[in-house]
This record gives sequence, structure tokens and C-alpha cells, in this order.
Amino acid sequence: MDRRTFLAGTAAAAVAAPAIARAQGSRVIKFVPEADVVIYDPVLSPSWQTRDHAFLVYDTLFGVDNNFQPHPQMVEGVSVENDGKLWKLTLREGLKFHDGEKVLARDAVASVKRWGVRDAFGQALMAATDELTASDDRTMQFRLKRPFPLLPDALAKPNASMCPIMPERLASSDPNKAVTDTTGSGPFKYVPGERVAGSRIVYERFADYVPRKDGVLQFTAGPKVANVDRVEWRIINDQATAAAALERGEIDWLQTPHTDLLPRLRANKDLVIKSITPHGLIAYLRFNHLHPPFDNPAIRRAIIGAVTQSDYMIALNGPDKTLWRDGVGYFAPGTPLASNAGMDKLMGKRDLAKVKKEIEAAGYKGEKVALLVAVNIGYLKIMGDVTADMFKKIGLNVDYQAIDWSTLSQRRAKMEPLDQGGWSAFAIYDNGSSQVNPAAHSWLRGNGKAASFGWPSSPKIEELRAAWFLAKTLDEQKKITAQIQLQAFEDVPYIPLGQTIPFTGFRKNVTGVLEGQPVFWNVKKA
Repeated sequence: MDRRTFLAGTAAAAVAAPAIARAQGSRVIKFVPEADVVIYDPVLSPSWQTRDHAFLVYDTLFGVDNNFQPHPQMVEGVSVENDGKLWKLTLREGLKFHDGEKVLARDAVASVKRWGVRDAFGQALMAATDELTASDDRTMQFRLKRPFPLLPDALAKPNASMCPIMPERLASSDPNKAVTDTTGSGPFKYVPGERVAGSRIVYERFADYVPRKDGVLQFTAGPKVANVDRVEWRIINDQATAAAALERGEIDWLQTPHTDLLPRLRANKDLVIKSITPHGLIAYLRFNHLHPPFDNPAIRRAIIGAVTQSDYMIALNGPDKTLWRDGVGYFAPGTPLASNAGMDKLMGKRDLAKVKKEIEAAGYKGEKVALLVAVNIGYLKIMGDVTADMFKKIGLNVDYQAIDWSTLSQRRAKMEPLDQGGWSAFAIYDNGSSQVNPAAHSWLRGNGKAASFGWPSSPKIEELRAAWFLAKTLDEQKKITAQIQLQAFEDVPYIPLGQTIPFTGFRKNVTGVLEGQPVFWNVKKA
């Protein structure tokens, strides 16, 4: 029997196997994430915790540097032929999965196809692809209907819904159902035997991982060298408790200390407090477009006039404007495609009484608004509270649903009406680096039930997005994204709420932390 086929039948036994013994004095990074992992499959979940888990256990065909330029990662060589309509990607030698099997081109092909069903950038790539095949064990071929010069950028996507390379036996599964077997080929492997839900997640260095020998070491590009034996995620929901643990050296790294705690932590000579997220986090209010009242675009448009971004940002970060920005549109501030088009709708004078009348005129009949609020995560509760207050002031019938993050992350996937467990709105953050262009910006899709949670339909946004892929110059791209932003203010897939510049905190004996998001290769602990 082929061992790869045999492994498919023994996956459950492998998951249940006890963790291997650890050597005394092993190097361990103890990290406190913002929340626990609910779904382990990055194709299914856009949450940051799933993303950070995924970059530990999965490798990608390409990575990106700090300027979001793609570089080969698992790929050794690239050949582009037939006027840009034939791409041949050759995998590096020595790539292995955590189960000991070699990574083959057919694994990568199946993985890209599965990811391309759900991810916004992947959908664009697959729409341009006529045929994706493995011509031999190390070579995968994209035969394209038309040139798609952003192919490496798509496969290098660094944020939520990255393209994880997994064994064909897993990647061939239903892309709409999460895989639970976490076999990957990344520098660390997940240890299921030490998992304690709501408390601890453990990863061990994958001894057979072969890093690249060259490349710029930035963000997700370059050699991924695991310098520690274990990475332990400790789930601590109380920020003060987590900060105290960092100060005492009980943990090594706190992903996002609350802004109220930053002065105290900065005063500790044993800590490093810095931002590793140059494009910040974009807060946004997402609507459910399938059910009343927010299936009505006139109501969504009216609510724009009630949003004051600085109210959200001050509530989240305090008055210090080095920690936040308002005047934020549908593309991340400070990036080439950011635009002022239509921003008067967000930054003009606020008149809540006028908004209330506009909502009534649009046909609001007092329908219940199920507002999902993850009260166990401080910043999500703050966003929810500000939103609830604003909704009440403009006459909406608010059903404030205080739940935990795990529940919210599952509830937001429900398309059913409110009386069947559905929802109306929630407020949350997205990485600014996910909003630098229309390709990766999943929240700006308007493709109905194929879109992300909320499922907006906007044929015009989709038409403009398709045109953006064909633009030949940056000036052309800028003109199209300005039009997309103007259309977004009409169709309102969501409302931007401002940009936070987050800080992370770690002990001074921890070095090698890269910019972008928490990754654990290159990190050392003295």
C-alpha cells in the first residue's frame, strides 16, 4: 500500500498520539495571543489567531518582504512563458510534511485549488486559470486564460486566509469544511496532546524543516529558521494579569498590551514595547446584507452619517493621536491606493437627529438589530459598546448580544435569520496590510453569498475590481480604487471606523522579532 494513502487512514491515531518528551532546559517562547484559536484551518477562518497558527505549521509557495513584494519561499525557480500565460513553479529540494512524507507538486496543486475556492485573491487567480496541474513531482504549472502578473503576490498573501500548503489527502477535502488534521510543512508542528482549550496551545520545532538558503529575511520572506524548541501559547483574557506576567518573566511575549498599560510597560527596563504592524489595524462595522434591516442599502448609507471615527479611536486608544488615525477610507492610510474620494460622507458634520429621520424614511420599522459583541476581548467590547450607543441614538432597536470570541467567530458564519441564530452587525479589526489593494481586500468584495461574512452584493464593485487587475500603471490603479471607494460609500459593505497603531511587548532577552505580524522563526531567547 502507498504510504501516503495509508497515512490518510491513520491521521486520527496520529492526532491522539502523546506528545514526545522534552529535553530539560529546552528553549521555549511563552506567548500570549489576543484570543484562543477556534478554527485551525486558514482557508476557512480569517481570524488572526488562525493566521498566526497557520504560519507556524504551514509553509507557503511565496513570501513577502516589508514592502509586500513577493519572493520565492517553497519555490526554487519560476519560469514564465507564452506571453505570461504559462507559469512553471519548481519546488525546492528537501521539503517534507510533519508526517515524514515529501512535499510534492500535486500537494501544492491541490492546496492552491482548495484555497482558491474561498479566498478573494485566490478566486481572482483561479478565474484567470485555465488549468493547474503537476507535470512532475517538483513542478506545478498554471496555464492561464490571460496574463496574471500578480500570481506570486496571490500565492504570497501574508495575512488572513493565506495559501497553506498541506498534503493532497487534506487539500482534496471540501473547501467549505474545516480540516482538523494540522499536518503541514512549516518550521513548527502542532502538539495536540498538550492542547488545553481556552488555556494553552503548544508547538514544537519540526526537526526536518529545511529553511531557504537565501532571500531577504523580512515578514514572511527569507530563511525560516526555528531557533527555539517550543512555542507555547498561553490564553490569558485579563490584560492586567497578562501584563503582570510579562513583567515578572512568566511569559516572554504579549501580543497586544492594552494602551492603558503601555506607560507602565515602557517604564520596565527589561521589556521592549514596539509596533511591528506598520499599516496598523483598521476597525470596521460589518453588516449582514441578507436580512432586515441592513439588507436595505439606504439604511446602511444613512448610518455612515452617524459614525464618528474619533469616538471609536479615543474609546479604544485614548486621546494620544500617535496611537490612532481617523479620516480612514476603504484602503489603508499611507499606502499608494489610499484615496480621499467620498470621504466627506465620513468626515462631515454629524447630525444624529437627521440620520434618525433618514433611517425612518428608508423604511425602518423597528426591526431588531442583533449586535454581536465579544465581551471577553477588551477592544471588541469597546467597539461593541460604542456601536450600541450610536445605534440607540439613531433609533435602532438594539439587541446587544454579549458573547465570547469563540462564539462570535462561529455565529458570524450563519446566514440564517435572527430567529434562527443569525445576526445583524458586529465591529472588529482587520489588518491594514489586508487593505492595501482590491486583490487582497476580502471585506470589499461584493459577490453575494461567495463573499465573506455579511455577504454583500455589489456588481459595480466587482466590475471595478476586475478592471483593477487589468490596469497597466499605478495611476490607472489609483483611478479605479477611487471609483471603488465611491461605490463602497453607495453600497456600504461595511463602514470604516479608524486605524489603530498597535504595540506588542516582549522581554529584552527575546530577539529577532520580525515586522508584520507574530511569526516565530528567527526569534531567539537568551
